[in-house]
Amino acid sequence: MKLKIEKFEDLTVWQESVTLAETIYKLLAECKDYGFINQIRRAAVSIPSNIAEGFDRQTNKEFIQFLHISKGSTAEVRT
Repeated sequence: MKLKIEKFEDLTVWQESVTLAETIYKLLAECKDYGFINQIRRAAVSIPSNIAEGFDRQTNKEFIQFLHISKGSTAEVRT
């Protein structure tokens, strides 16, 4: 039985990216390098944000474009 994806919150990738952002916020809570913290947190939050924005554009072309942007933010966090 397949579940229909009706909203971006139904996407597993969005759910996992929110968990990643929450984890990063917790892991960096004690860090004193505020420039680093700000950059990594913003990149982490942009991952689910771009997934959500692309999904709500409601065209496959735009959704794919926003997934690529999200992937770039993921690479930034990994770095």
